[in-house]
This record gives sequence, C-alpha cells and structure tokens, in this order.
Amino acid sequence: MLKPEIPRLEFDELPDSISRRLRDKYDRLGYLGEFFAATAHQEAALAAFIDFTEASKGELDIRLVELVVLTVACLERVDYERNQHERLALKLGLPRSWVAEVERLDPDRARLDEQEKIVQRFVLTAVQRRGRDVSSELSAVVDELGYRDAVAVLMLMARYVAHALLVNSLGIAAPVPSIFAEPSMPGADEEHKP
Repeated sequence: MLKPEIPRLEFDELPDSISRRLRDKYDRLGYLGEFFAATAHQEAALAAFIDFTEASKGELDIRLVELVVLTVACLERVDYERNQHERLALKLGLPRSWVAEVERLDPDRARLDEQEKIVQRFVLTAVQRRGRDVSSELSAVVDELGYRDAVAVLMLMARYVAHALLVNSLGIAAPVPSIFAEPSMPGADEEHKP
C-alpha cells in the first residue's frame, strides 16, 4: 500500500507537549506508534486527542473499554489498533478466549456476559448505522450502566472511529501481529468465564 507523503517523526523530533504525553507508552512499548509519528505535525490537535483518549474512558471497567476498542477496530478493519489492544487485553488479565469472543462481532451468540453483550450490540449498531436510529440500543446501555458510563461508551466509540479514519487514510500498518497469529502468546490457554 502506498503511503501518503506525510513525514513520520521520530520520538526525539516530537514537540515537547506530545513527547511528555507519550513517554510512558513509548517506554512500555519500545517504539513510537506510526499514528503519533504522522499526526504530530498538528501539535495542539494531537495533544487534545491524546487527552481525549484518556478522558473518554471515564470510569468504565477495563473490559468494557477493551470491548469497545476491539469492536470498533474489527468493524473498521484497523489492524493497527486491534493487534495492539489484543495484547493489552491479555496484559490486563483478560483471557485470549474473551478477545476471540469479542472479535466475532456476534454478541447474541458470543460467550460474553450480558453487560458486555448489551454494550457490544450498541457499538456494532451505532458504528454500522453512523449513529442513526440507535435509541433502543443506547437506552439498553443507559439502563445497564447508567447515563455517565453510557456517555463514556459513546465518547470512547467516537474516539476510536475517528482514529480508524485517520489510520486507514494514512495507510498505517499494524506494528505487531495479532495474538491469534502467535499461539504461544500469554493467555493462550485460558478460558473465558463470564
């Protein structure tokens, strides 16, 4: 895939406001994600995007955060985000089988708990319909999580849809393979127990 002619910056070329926000992630991963390397040319916007990413999670349970992220990444075919969040889910203690169930994108048949099914059903419907005619699915999320966490789901979903548009437009490839391409990944033999 031919990439647009937008220079990718190295970590030491980032503006201070960006490198400060990304230092922990960079140290943990050992690389600067190409998304940040390409978008750092808009310092204020990227800084706000990074801050929005953290704030959009609200106080959501981490499994719901990962469910929303993985669902959007699979729907929008963003291996860049999907592969990294598969690995993050395992590091957070979520079993590989749970990741597989989420990535099936079939909450009615998945071995997920009822709360996870309600949230995934909404995210699938909202992204596919571009937010139109989703009031019953959103109401189910509000009934299940309360309005504050329902808004967190909305914000998080919107963040990752925007990210998908950027990554797909920039032609950014995944920096790491899917956990399902590596059967020896930690968590490989764990069972999901909803």
